[in-house]
Amino acid sequence: MANPRMTEFQEPLFALRAFGALDLTGTPGAEMVIRQPKRAALLVYLAVARPRGLQRRDRLLGLFWPEHSQEHGRAALRKAVYAIRQALGDDVIGSRGDEELAVDPSRLTSDAVAFDDAIERGRFAYALELYHGHFLDGFFADAPGFERWADDERTRYRDEAARAAWSLAERFEREADLTTATRWARKVALLAPSDERAMRRVIQLLDRAGDRAGAVRAYEEFARRLKADLDIEPSRETRDLVARIRSGA
Repeated sequence: MANPRMTEFQEPLFALRAFGALDLTGTPGAEMVIRQPKRAALLVYLAVARPRGLQRRDRLLGLFWPEHSQEHGRAALRKAVYAIRQALGDDVIGSRGDEELAVDPSRLTSDAVAFDDAIERGRFAYALELYHGHFLDGFFADAPGFERWADDERTRYRDEAARAAWSLAERFEREADLTTATRWARKVALLAPSDERAMRRVIQLLDRAGDRAGAVRAYEEFARRLKADLDIEPSRETRDLVARIRSGA
């Protein structure tokens, strides 16, 4: 089953929102799928998992029904796919033989897939528009294999978003647009709140932009967060940087 590259995040029939709270828009049947966490998780995996396209049934059984025998696991998978097709239409999930399944990307789009495509093409600002929350934030499907995969993807997407924001901050810093560079650097700090290197860049950019009070305030907020979350204080390098800013050096 073909899986063409996406050029923009459009909504042909169903739109799967995987960043932030999971959502599926389309016909009323979409809500029925989301109400069943394991079916929703199966749809997410088929739509988002890499490499994109066909996924082997054996892999799906290990992720979602590892406690079942092959016979009962395959029966559970067939039942889940049947229920999704009943809710969304037969053509949303296709198959090749008895061993592989895939979502048709012309029938169901995903913000996560569009994000990956935008990152690959260097469209970092567009990718960050799509990233309006961590991947599957707060979603639980009672399937340990899927949860491990989702945790790994959540980390990957967050790191990709942070790198994209860094790239934008560096681009605007090179162009001497410190206001915009600072905005993107703050985005990095939000995505990676414990990344002290990112926070130092935010502080430096604020100081260079003439906002010394803002630089000190950003540091103080970061120090409070480190103390509350990890019971540690910022590094000596960061403390010395802020001391120099406070003194006007």
